[in-house]
Amino acid sequence: GFGNKLKEHSNWHMLDMQTGEFTQAKGQEVMESFLKSYDDIDVVIAENDNMAFGAIDAIKAAGKTCGPEGDITIISFDAVKAAFEAMIAGDLNCAVECNPLHGPRVAEIIQKLEAGEEVEKIQYVDESVFPADTAAEFIDGRAY
Repeated sequence: GFGNKLKEHSNWHMLDMQTGEFTQAKGQEVMESFLKSYDDIDVVIAENDNMAFGAIDAIKAAGKTCGPEGDITIISFDAVKAAFEAMIAGDLNCAVECNPLHGPRVAEIIQKLEAGEEVEKIQYVDESVFPADTAAEFIDGRAY
């Protein structure tokens, strides 16, 4: 998806892409490597919050800043409570929700199928995008 969006914007360039293995430690390690390899990083997209937290640690350790008022924009996926805390602290620009609270709904669908009932073929998960300026408004309602 990111590759497709990059093709639409001739002034956007992906410098690098590497897995942070969905851990804070590996996210930090990867970001440290990127900071040594590239002088000018504008945006980091982390496909989970833990990797973003590691990237934030590496950016700060390198003497740079991130977040809405920082040198580097950080966008993360999951939107756990700690991501909202990072947005409120000014370290993270945006959290894209990956909602894990659909177990009961999935169980209900499975039970219907096992009972021979029909269900809609396509099921959508309610998820949102939370920019930093809305984090304080939504943090108390986070169930994960």
